[in-house]
Amino acid sequence: MGGLFGVVSTSDCVADLYYGTDYHSHLGTRRGGMAVCNQTSIQRAIHNIENSYFRTKFEEELNRFHGHFGIGVISDTDPQPLIVSSHMGTFGIVTVGKINNQEALVQRAFKRRSYFSDTTAGEVHPTEVVAMLICEADSYVEGIKNAQDAIQGSCSMLLLTDQGIFAARDRLGRTPLTIGCRDGAFAVSSETCAFPNLGYDVDHCLGPGEVIQMSPDGWEQQAPPGESMQVCAFLWIYYGYPASEYEGINVEEVRNRCGAALANNDDTPVDFVGGIPDSGIGHGIGYANQRGLPYRRPFVKYTPTWPRSFMPQNQKMRDLVARMKLIPVRQLIDGQRILFCEDSIVRGTQLRDNVQVLFEYGAREVHMRPACPCLIHPCEFLNFSTSRSTLDLAGRTAIKKLEGAEDRHLGEYAHYGSEKNLAMINRIREQLHLTTLKYQRMDDMVAAIGLPKDRLCTHCWDGSSYT
Repeated sequence: MGGLFGVVSTSDCVADLYYGTDYHSHLGTRRGGMAVCNQTSIQRAIHNIENSYFRTKFEEELNRFHGHFGIGVISDTDPQPLIVSSHMGTFGIVTVGKINNQEALVQRAFKRRSYFSDTTAGEVHPTEVVAMLICEADSYVEGIKNAQDAIQGSCSMLLLTDQGIFAARDRLGRTPLTIGCRDGAFAVSSETCAFPNLGYDVDHCLGPGEVIQMSPDGWEQQAPPGESMQVCAFLWIYYGYPASEYEGINVEEVRNRCGAALANNDDTPVDFVGGIPDSGIGHGIGYANQRGLPYRRPFVKYTPTWPRSFMPQNQKMRDLVARMKLIPVRQLIDGQRILFCEDSIVRGTQLRDNVQVLFEYGAREVHMRPACPCLIHPCEFLNFSTSRSTLDLAGRTAIKKLEGAEDRHLGEYAHYGSEKNLAMINRIREQLHLTTLKYQRMDDMVAAIGLPKDRLCTHCWDGSSYT
């Protein structure tokens, strides 16, 4: 995924930039970066955050950087920000999203005798491709429009210039950007949870494809929003922070409503309800409140020495680290019938290990209630649930075992309550050793979010999307 934060201020902006960017650390595991524009130059720093917190890596910059305009990024793709010298001037750029036609854009550039300076394992960095597209135009605004028109997938971005910050939401609004304001300063953020403790109030949510320019005096729309929107539904279900809101809709409230919807369709006798930390907690509280059941924490998360960002590249080690973070509480488990709410089941590997621990600690029954339908399609628009193989998805693995191939009758398997859908869910239940497994209905998830379905991207579950 990834997250963006930018600030323009009449006073030095570095402290706001440092803490505002840090509030996006839950969105990425690879790189963090900041750039600040002062009267003479742009200062930039990029650090690896795979085994440490953003704050610890950027403490030096907090004291060394100075300026009134700044942009920051938590990136799961390439090292950012980039600093680009162009015919329009020098600018910094940060992006989040996924460019599906990147190879075609790169080859187009090569035919024009262009080149790219930053590569990793022979791959051109996507942010440099976006910068190249911007530099094809005569102004920053026209360049941003050119990039958005050319990119298939999604790309939201911030540009740092001596004129202020340009912020652009991706063409179909899959990733949000929100403007905050306070006396003498404006900020733009992927996550509104970055605003309250820094003294900012939400001022404007950018629409799909909208471009704005910010200065310490205010912000001005440079390109209007489009009519079509496909905002990612997983923002509310999984990777958004509970204190954040998108399209004016708070994440924690949605999770509580998702849990309540699960409860309305369930009468399984259990002793108490829990939530798989962290994002399953809001769903679990909503479920417990709706059914009038106790909410308890048979798993607690240990974070002091296991930061969110520490995720080794080796999958076996990733699974080990994920398991080490969750500590079981035997006294709450032994002899109990436990129902857990979870945000989703992607691969199921970690969940299977957690369920095994519960039974080893004496649980009588373990029931699982994911807050969304079964994932069947890898994400094509953001760097979430992407993988080298669709078989990394528990749903596709089950389909292959049932059909002999993982791409047959996908529409039927996605249809809630159908014979094939129930067979897939039962196969996943068996693989995870669960007593029962019931997924959320698509209609209930959409209702819990509170936007029309055609304004949400639900591709991961039913394969539907705009392009």
